[in-house]
Amino acid sequence: MQPANLILFQSDNHNGHLAGCYGHPYVKTPVMDRIAARGVRFTNAYCTSPLCCPSRSSLATGRYPHQTGYWDNALTYDGRIPTWHHRLREQGHNVTAIGKLHYRSSEDDNGFSEEIIPMHLHEGKGAIKNLLRGYDNEPPKDDGSFWKLYIERSTVGTTHYQDYDRNITAKAIDWLKKHARNGGKPWVLYVSFISAHPPFTVPQRYWDLYPENDMPLPPAFRLGERPEHPAMEHLRTMDGMRVMTDEAALRRIATGYFGLITFLDEQIGAVMKAAEELGLLGDTRIAYTSDHGELFGAQGIFGKKNLYEGAIKVPLLFAGPGVPQGRAVKQFASHVDLFPTLLAGAGAHVNAADHDLPGIDLWPAIAGREQQRTAFAEYHAQASKAGAFVLRDGAKKLIYHVGMPAQLFDLDNDPDETRDLAATEPGTVQSLEKKLRAVCDPEAVDARAKADQRRAADAWGGAAKLLGESQILFTPPPGVSKEEAWAIPGKN
Repeated sequence: MQPANLILFQSDNHNGHLAGCYGHPYVKTPVMDRIAARGVRFTNAYCTSPLCCPSRSSLATGRYPHQTGYWDNALTYDGRIPTWHHRLREQGHNVTAIGKLHYRSSEDDNGFSEEIIPMHLHEGKGAIKNLLRGYDNEPPKDDGSFWKLYIERSTVGTTHYQDYDRNITAKAIDWLKKHARNGGKPWVLYVSFISAHPPFTVPQRYWDLYPENDMPLPPAFRLGERPEHPAMEHLRTMDGMRVMTDEAALRRIATGYFGLITFLDEQIGAVMKAAEELGLLGDTRIAYTSDHGELFGAQGIFGKKNLYEGAIKVPLLFAGPGVPQGRAVKQFASHVDLFPTLLAGAGAHVNAADHDLPGIDLWPAIAGREQQRTAFAEYHAQASKAGAFVLRDGAKKLIYHVGMPAQLFDLDNDPDETRDLAATEPGTVQSLEKKLRAVCDPEAVDARAKADQRRAADAWGGAAKLLGESQILFTPPPGVSKEEAWAIPGKN
């Protein structure tokens, strides 16, 4: 693989099915589609944990949450473990981050040559109230705020998040103009947007792209259409989910979400256009992924925080020098694979301390040499009663819940995960659980996660004090207070 520069685009909350290049019949993503057409599209790429901070920590370190202890949106990346950014910087590469990182703080050495307008934990604390999960005493969002975030704020207007994304775009273009031709070793520009994170409030022109009456309803949102499970019922209760009966509201949510994805696509396109005009694309690769997905009503759930495909499957695209054009790679891929892949693409290398990284270099698969693998993810954060783990092998997917029944799905015949086969295929459950236990011990990991959360809660003053903390509806962007961010802005 010939070393080359890289612009790595990352988004937030982009369900891996929702792009034209992934076959979605409604969502308009012409820029992503062009990247896929001139490069490679991974059809089975997964995050490691369906929540911002643990996912981003894994993408940085190349390790799963159970290996790092970065479990949730309070216990996140803190500079303690080497990242691919550190390795590139150590070997003389410029690696600059622009936008959302959601690590602990820029005061930590996160491994970048520079962080430009970074977004980290709110007030340096993040969602510390959710650490009460470690005591099995996490309070529910019973004020209706999370429900209203989707039901009431999927509408026409603007948000501070979109202002932040436009600023990220402008800073990325400015960086390319000033630094891209400086010579030296290949550089990496990590451009991390906050879209398509709710609220799904978008200007009129994006709303008009997706007529509400034409929008699809999410699968299995109705009672009786999905397999009920105690872990999912706990999630719905903790997030204040109500029974979904208003089809018009669900179609509005799809309109706003799809419009926000198109807004995101345009921001990527603006940076790509600048790179092309600067003559950079001949020696610069492009990559795109998202930190996790979004159910937007599927399974009767808004958001992520579960191990269904809509929450853990992410887009993953590569294009540029040395990348075949128009290839779809079926091999399972994970965010932990990006550590060795990004180093190899820049002509850098892992060192001895990285010998136990669980990920693999994806360049052979990009070149057409695919291999059979299993896929793994886990979740230990807000609204989960106990640790949950997923092991996918071929079409069969096991979701293992500590202390609760397992779930089993056949994704070839049931891509929407509406038929739980665990009771009828106990042998398959046992086989997949054995493979899961080769990755980690679920019960031991669950106990360790909760112990870490209890220690962190005690460090913040103890359970009684944390009960008085406010819930974080969503993290404000830099320079914006939570009151400003959470207020409903005027329409435009």
